Order: sequence, then structure tokens, then C-alpha cells
Amino acid sequence: MQDYLDQAAKNGVVILPNGRCQCCGADYERGIAECIDTFNSIELVQAQTIENLPARFLRVDAHALQHPEIHGRWSNHFHLTRLHLILKKNIVWNYKLSPLLSKHINAYKLTRPDEYLIPPPLMRRGNMTSLDILKASQSVECSELIFAWANEVYEAWNAGAGVAAYLADGFRPSIPSGVRHLDAGH
Repeated sequence: MQDYLDQAAKNGVVILPNGRCQCCGADYERGIAECIDTFNSIELVQAQTIENLPARFLRVDAHALQHPEIHGRWSNHFHLTRLHLILKKNIVWNYKLSPLLSKHINAYKLTRPDEYLIPPPLMRRGNMTSLDILKASQSVECSELIFAWANEVYEAWNAGAGVAAYLADGFRPSIPSGVRHLDAGH
């Protein structure tokens, strides 16, 4: 992955050195740098069980979609589609599925090279941020907060939900048999 400052510059975004995170609005002193540090400090002790594994992926997707200016434009397709598959189709995501989804999206973008998912306005990409996840005192609470965060971010990206649903529907036949689904309650 490219350095986030380089990617921001490539996207025409000047990263501010202090204050709130200029992408998600989290209340930091060192802006996006502190936001990224906080995201990287979230520990998911519970992620060793298959039921809690999706939280590991959801936190990455939620953070990436709140900060699209520091990622390549096609990462929005990937992260929004994975959110759709986990949150709406109840797929228990695992590490083997991510490269398969990347391959599916790479094939899709060959026929749509100019497609761009327009991000929600800055600081309107869900009310929760990685800062809220740090408030969890137990692993179950952490997982629940991550699911809530991911749902907020997904809803904020509603303009891209149709594309994500289309990509997810096309990808689902590629999911190996035996991949579990979460109970509809989560």
C-alpha cells in the first residue's frame, strides 16, 4: 500500500497536521495521523473464533470508507462490497475470500474503467469512528461496536449501495461451499 500522504496528494487532498480528522471528523489533536494510529491500535482479542472474525474485516472496511482520500479509488468498491456481503448477506468472511473478491472487482473494472463511487461528504461518513471503538472494555462489546460502526458507514455510502449489491451478487457464486453465514441477528 502506498503511503497515505502520497495517496492523498495524488487525490489532490492536503492533509492537515493537527485538529480533528479531516475525513471522519473524530476529535483528535494530530488529525488524520492520530486517527490512523488509533485505528492501528484497536486490538481484537475475540477475533480467533469464526463468529467474531467478521469484526476484523469490518473495522478495516469502515475505516477505509471513512478515509477514501488516502486510498486508491477502486478500494471503495472492494470495501463497500465486502461490507455488503458481511452485513447484508451474512457471509462469515475469511482471509481466503479477499483475493477472490479483488479478482472479481478487477474483472468488473475492465468494462467500467471510469466508474467512480462518490464518497459521502467529509465528516458525514457515519457518526462512529475508530475513537469510539476504543471505549469498549470487553471483546464482545468491541465486536458489537465494530458492527455498529460498519453499519453506519455502509448507510452513509448509500449512493454506492447499488453497485456494491451488484458486485456482491456477481461474486456470491465464487464463494466456496462451506463458507458459513452469520445468524441473521448480528
